[in-house]
Amino acid sequence: MTLRDGWEMVIGLEVHTELKTSTKMFCGCANEFGSEPNTNVCPVCLGLPGSLPVLNVRAVDLAMAIGFALHSTIGFSTFHRKNYFYPDMPKDFQISQYDLPINSGGYLDLPDGSRVTIERAHLEEDTGKSTHLGGSGRIHGADRSLVDYNRSGVPLVEIVSGPDIRSSAQARGYASELRGILIATGASDGRMEEGSMRIDANVSVRRPGDPLGTRCEIKNLNSLRSLHRAIDYEAARQVELVEGGAKVRQETRHWDEHLGETSTMRTKEEAEDYRYFREPDLVDLVPDTAWQERIRAGLGAMPAERRATLLARLTDPTPSQLDALEVVVDLGFDDLVLAAIDAGVEAPLALARAANELAAAIDDIANLTQDAFIATLTMEQGGELSATQAKTVLLELLAHAGDPRAIAAAKGFEQLSSDSLGETVAALITQYPDEWARFRDGDEKLAQFFIGQVMKLTKGQANGKAVIAELQSRR
Repeated sequence: MTLRDGWEMVIGLEVHTELKTSTKMFCGCANEFGSEPNTNVCPVCLGLPGSLPVLNVRAVDLAMAIGFALHSTIGFSTFHRKNYFYPDMPKDFQISQYDLPINSGGYLDLPDGSRVTIERAHLEEDTGKSTHLGGSGRIHGADRSLVDYNRSGVPLVEIVSGPDIRSSAQARGYASELRGILIATGASDGRMEEGSMRIDANVSVRRPGDPLGTRCEIKNLNSLRSLHRAIDYEAARQVELVEGGAKVRQETRHWDEHLGETSTMRTKEEAEDYRYFREPDLVDLVPDTAWQERIRAGLGAMPAERRATLLARLTDPTPSQLDALEVVVDLGFDDLVLAAIDAGVEAPLALARAANELAAAIDDIANLTQDAFIATLTMEQGGELSATQAKTVLLELLAHAGDPRAIAAAKGFEQLSSDSLGETVAALITQYPDEWARFRDGDEKLAQFFIGQVMKLTKGQANGKAVIAELQSRR
């Protein structure tokens, strides 16, 4: 959305990503989504007297991996207690990093060519989860609230961008690219629907060149669609306030996906309201050079590099192929596609099958081997299977695994003989003389019409390329 009358959005994002560790940040409780409420808890994450935190080294590894991927400076860091007087934190404080985070500075380049700076990416522990019963499902008007402490103490990295984003579309692009990086580093599964990645958006408006306006923070956005919509709504709300002679009040706001609007949660706290002070039960964190280099060496290619590798295998890519490329990299199918291309499968075919058939059955992807994927596409490309048949074979492989040739034989997928195909095409030319005349005179779109008719008559056993060759031979 573009704001009216020359107004400009100024957006900074705080992305909270739960780290993919087996245990919590400071104790041995399981870091597991979906467990029965209040079963993954112990004296440490419940804040019981006498319990002491022990830092999860794997969480530090993953935090440094994120830092390297974002071109951050990794160094000496400390932990602080952030006073947190909400019922979802049983010990009434959250262990976080304040003035000395593990990752400082950095940047993220987006596919549109823009760059967003990174101010910091620091370690902290997650809070518990409150469920408000009755009314709207929010604390205001609820009859009662339940608290699940399973999430309390789960390792988090909070990634804070600079106020460099100027549109909701750019914000969505940043969040999407960052999500891809978090998955590529192995730090997160990126499942926003499960709360693995949550976004707070700081939004203000101004006239270009003016000082920054008063910002409002929209909390806990858990989908890219919500992020996009919430920013557009909030920016428009602030413009309307200012143009009406009112002032924007700095506050924390809630996004209601159903109503499509933000509303006040609370007046925005500042750092002094939390009264940070050093965590006395944890020593300073000082990753040495050898530790850092081990983490750096273990990083694979990031999404931008992987997209570039695939793009180099395409000749004059179409918009749909570029879209397919984005899907393939986002889902992590690019190694499979590259292996198929190296085996002789045409790049557009490999991309299309991965971005469509494989993406549609992603939960079953473990059943599909690289060899089976390549064999199926090779059969399709060589004319042994029609496109429809190849898709059916792939879906069967995804559902039950197996050998593609055996599956094709069991389903009776045999290509038509050239004589049988020729007879079918000849009959269609007689049946559709007007369409044939237009095709013969240069209307290439009619080729798809004849392919469709052949497929109907042959129950999908014909090969589209063979049909076109037969049509061309009769022109």
